[in-house]
Amino acid sequence: MADLFCRDCNRQAELVFDHSVGDTICSECGLVLESHSVDETSEWRTFANESADKDPVRVGGPYNPLLTHGGLTTVISGGSGELMSGSVGKWQSRGSNPDKHLIQAFSAISAMSDRLGLVTTIKVRANEIYKKVEDQKPLRGRNQEAIVAACLYIACRQENKPRTVKEFCSVVNGTTKKEIGRAKELIVKHLEAEMGQSVEMGTIHASDYLRRFCSNLGMTNQDVKAAQEAVQKSEELDIRRSPISVAAAVIYIITQLSNDTKLLKDISVVTRVAEGTIKNSYKDLHPHLSRIIPDWFANEEDIKSLRI
Repeated sequence: MADLFCRDCNRQAELVFDHSVGDTICSECGLVLESHSVDETSEWRTFANESADKDPVRVGGPYNPLLTHGGLTTVISGGSGELMSGSVGKWQSRGSNPDKHLIQAFSAISAMSDRLGLVTTIKVRANEIYKKVEDQKPLRGRNQEAIVAACLYIACRQENKPRTVKEFCSVVNGTTKKEIGRAKELIVKHLEAEMGQSVEMGTIHASDYLRRFCSNLGMTNQDVKAAQEAVQKSEELDIRRSPISVAAAVIYIITQLSNDTKLLKDISVVTRVAEGTIKNSYKDLHPHLSRIIPDWFANEEDIKSLRI
């Protein structure tokens, strides 16, 4: 029972859910408030004496157009959870799954995406990219995690949600920037040969990284807004620094003008940009501070007080 509002009694009343027909009934007046409800809970119960590795799910995954037959295959098992030992089981064990490596790669892409907080559209695009290059000779024998990271890197660029190579290295054990970069080059080269044209990767701007960095640093909304305006104005300047370095430098400048000051060391950890690189980018931006810092955020005296 649960205390919810009954529109017939016009007050809070105890409601009873009839599991046999899926009706929600008011215990006071008998009114059926909802009928034929769908029970979205699991259809099984787990008991303490049951094996933990026994999967009670009786349905498969969703249709996947990237897998053979959409991934809608059937595995026949015995009562104990093992494959059948009869003739059917023997024939099943003899037939190899052509999608075995694809499924493993898709699982790795999904796990890496979850660790980086990437959206589903990026996962899907990365799966499509991997499907196109899985059998290519230049990629055989290479670090599988580097290939997966490279597919996700390209997918992020194409979806205009770029991530840095260092971010991918942070969630992949034992994989270097060089390995991911090399895998990315080989994948792009194959895609260009397949399509007969250059692969559209999208242009990276400092603003693509800024909001995420600000969020991870716990900056206030006012500071984030000022940093966004400063970054947009900095793109009009001839600052020959990477977008990530510019974003880190702008964050450092804004936090120095704010009451919520952030240490250079903390900014370096979040942005994964070396402290020396942030300082050098800050020096390049310093002559233009009065032009890029919003007037409503800081006055001329505060800006001039910033030291190089």
